[in-house]
Amino acid sequence: MPIATVNPATGETLKTFDAFTAEEVEQRLARAEAAFREYRTTGFDTRADLMRAAAALLEKEQDEIARTMTTEMGKTLAAARAEAVKCAKAMRWYAERAEGLLADEYPSPHDVEDSGGIAAHVRYRPLGVVLAVMPWNFPLWQVVRFAAPALMAGNVGLLKHASNVPQTALYLGDLFRRAGFPDGCFQTLLIGSAEVEKVLRDPRVAAATLTGSEPAGRAVARVAGDEVKKTVLELGGSDPYIVMPSADLARAAQTAVTARTQNNGQSCIAAKRFLAHDAVHDDFARRFTDAMAALTVGDPMRDGTDVGPLSSEQGRADLEELVDDATAKGATVLCGGRRPQKATRGWYYEPTVLAGVTPAMRIHHEEAFGPVATLYRVADLDAAVALANDTPFGLSSNVWTNDPEEQRRFAADLEAGGVFFNGMTASHPAMPFGGVKRSGYGRELAGHGIHEFCNATTVWYGR
Repeated sequence: MPIATVNPATGETLKTFDAFTAEEVEQRLARAEAAFREYRTTGFDTRADLMRAAAALLEKEQDEIARTMTTEMGKTLAAARAEAVKCAKAMRWYAERAEGLLADEYPSPHDVEDSGGIAAHVRYRPLGVVLAVMPWNFPLWQVVRFAAPALMAGNVGLLKHASNVPQTALYLGDLFRRAGFPDGCFQTLLIGSAEVEKVLRDPRVAAATLTGSEPAGRAVARVAGDEVKKTVLELGGSDPYIVMPSADLARAAQTAVTARTQNNGQSCIAAKRFLAHDAVHDDFARRFTDAMAALTVGDPMRDGTDVGPLSSEQGRADLEELVDDATAKGATVLCGGRRPQKATRGWYYEPTVLAGVTPAMRIHHEEAFGPVATLYRVADLDAAVALANDTPFGLSSNVWTNDPEEQRRFAADLEAGGVFFNGMTASHPAMPFGGVKRSGYGRELAGHGIHEFCNATTVWYGR
């Protein structure tokens, strides 16, 4: 895949970039290793000042980088601005809290005595150079939610971003440089996917984090396992959105639309499978379908656009294959199900709701990365849990119920990294984020995320 900015709203190639040569990659690896030796010795106050400076720059430049993101991958301009602001907030969150999250931990004196010592504590130390392999769908946020905690912990970063967002990738490297981070602390590598293995195997790289597809996660995990290097993987999702009889149906239906079509439907944590209890199914289905059909599909740069294009022509083709497979096997299209008739350019697809989906259909098991929802009818709580868990993924889940006992059951039984009641899944610096099953392992954000790339070192003193 070429490293290029291709506007998904028009299909026009705007700018292409040459991949780094082996010598250029080597220079950046050497620079990263040298930077870590010095940067790891800085104090939290110094790192926090640098991170706040980066946040301030990002806020100041939010309109400019938002236009770049929209041009490169098609999210609406309003969503792109919101993403930039969210990243700045996360940077400040870690700048304020990293020192406390990584403070030394002391066992009880009794436990130390039982170990035969007179004192002991746990110290968190950075691992070193961390390779980040990141996707295009949230081209700022996916990177910052790794970079903010990793840099605040004293690590340094190498970013291999998706090949269709090169300008955003270069902006990120430049952002941290202009904020005052030492040379080599955070660098962008303009390389193709085929070059990732060589970088990951380099002994100067200590660990890796990847957000992306399941095949990409498997490939990185395989190499990292062979090299015995730590990884964090955040992969696909097919999140359930469950609506029970006690739910506020008006709110549940309206939130469902946002949960499915955020980022033009291209989000791993977007709700994708909508499970409505038999008692409210028809009412919810009508409200949800009407609201999906009313969305405005169009130019993501224009005010009033709800859904922009998919990021690539192949991405739209993949989505169409899933819908065509489902309809060929008996699924009913309640709305959408095709390219907009007025769109002559760009990779647009109408917001779509499919009913009558069965396990024989690919979309029942595979992630639909676009504005396509599948609607199911469930008889009771047990049926809802069973169907929600009938997926190889386990990233997050959404449940609409005001029944405390139902909330207890869902929280205990849903196989997912998160359970969100009466709202939609969201990532926030204060809450750990990640999945189970084929959605990956490890956690980003919160204290869990900053600890992922730290060495928990036991320091023990004998008598």
